[in-house]
Amino acid sequence: MDPYARHRAAAAREFRRARTLAGALGVTVLGAALPGAGYVWSRRRLGYLVLLTFLAGLAVTAYYFQDLRRAADFAFDPARLQVAAMVLGALLLVWVFVVSTTYAMVRPLGMSLLERTLGAVVVVLLCVLGALPAVQSVRIAHSQADLVSSVFDGEDTVTAPDNVTKSNPWGDRRRVNVLLLGGDGGVGRTGIRTDSVILLSIDTRTGRSVMFSLPRNMMNAQFPVSSPLHEVFPDGFRNADGSDPGNWMLNAVYSQVPALYPHILGTSENEGADAVKQAVAGSLGTHVDYYMLINLSGFEKLVDAVGGVTVNINEPIAINGNTDAGIPPTGYLQPGPDQHLDGFHALWYSRGRWGSDDYKRMLRQRCMVSALVQAADPLTVLRRYQDLASAGKHILRTDIPRELMPAFVDLALQVKGRPLRSIAFVSSERFHSGDPDYAWMQSVVDRTLSPRAASTPTSSPEPSAPVSSASPDATPSPDAGAAVKTDDACGYDPVE
Repeated sequence: MDPYARHRAAAAREFRRARTLAGALGVTVLGAALPGAGYVWSRRRLGYLVLLTFLAGLAVTAYYFQDLRRAADFAFDPARLQVAAMVLGALLLVWVFVVSTTYAMVRPLGMSLLERTLGAVVVVLLCVLGALPAVQSVRIAHSQADLVSSVFDGEDTVTAPDNVTKSNPWGDRRRVNVLLLGGDGGVGRTGIRTDSVILLSIDTRTGRSVMFSLPRNMMNAQFPVSSPLHEVFPDGFRNADGSDPGNWMLNAVYSQVPALYPHILGTSENEGADAVKQAVAGSLGTHVDYYMLINLSGFEKLVDAVGGVTVNINEPIAINGNTDAGIPPTGYLQPGPDQHLDGFHALWYSRGRWGSDDYKRMLRQRCMVSALVQAADPLTVLRRYQDLASAGKHILRTDIPRELMPAFVDLALQVKGRPLRSIAFVSSERFHSGDPDYAWMQSVVDRTLSPRAASTPTSSPEPSAPVSSASPDATPSPDAGAAVKTDDACGYDPVE
């Protein structure tokens, strides 16, 4: 027997080999889908060792991540994310080794050059295609670690609750209130004006949520009696001599208070956010726990990252233009139901004021929040996660501690599964932004957040009429328009 024949005979005894190239590729694909299975077919002992190790690792991973809170805790720990990325990279190399050696063991001997070339090409393609999910997972882990380190870096503010822990994230509060701010310019830039002010109040037990929208031009914002700012502004946020009213609107609190009274609230990494939180808390008569600032100039990147949003447009909305300067718009968003908008057009849907007013814009901003929530389904988030993380890193700022994010993720899932109720304070006989009736506003908030209101079944339709009354128990007046439930405002009802 010639040496080559003896070599083939020895190899055949060492490994069980397929008779054809198609059979070898079939076993290799099986080994790629279930690492170790191909080894079992060729070398049983080695195969069972690899297969059982793989299944045990899969079981441990599944058990660990079946707890949503534990998974969220992992997702907001940059150190563990970086370790996970390295482990995934190492496992990918091991997987490629298993796939390639599986083919090497089971391929038939004596194949032609064409068969050997075809087999090698197919195995390389199999390794490349199979590695894509792992490579994407590594990239997501790196992006998430970067996002967490950049945004949830433990920003210290003096107004954040100090009686919370990882095991008691809400500090025994029935509701957690987060102030959503939208402003122009970079999130760290000084002099920013918060033209969008929305308080999101979430029931920590049920996930029932209410959003209160305040106009940017609201004057005389109140501060809690216990706040040092109340001593400075006992009659609300305004200049004692009444000069320059534009600098004393709600949207100026973020920049004006730190400039006029630095460190008045204590040592803080964002004095402007502390001041706005206290202004909203004092004006609405409730607590404000945390804030989240979104840079509106980068908002379009966020919308593009989720693939756009779908909204109803009831009247033409201007793109660009300046009413005060007499500069006309360069275009309009035309009315129509279920319009899918990219980031640029979503931004103007949210901020366009030419031929409109702050109140209509405020309602549209609320609709945009709802549209974003609907667009951010799990599959979309997974597919576009790197774009989302990149956009979020540059446009978000918050004082929500990283340690509490797992609890917020858990709560957000409850919020997403329930109707989101909204109330916007708009101009009317009952409410005037130049001189608001804060006692009445607080009565609206108190009535809305009362346990009696929270226990109302969400399946029953809420009245679309505005809420307005001097007494918290009075019947809503349909023509007052002071605190509008904005649920219907997001529907399609074109203006004639």
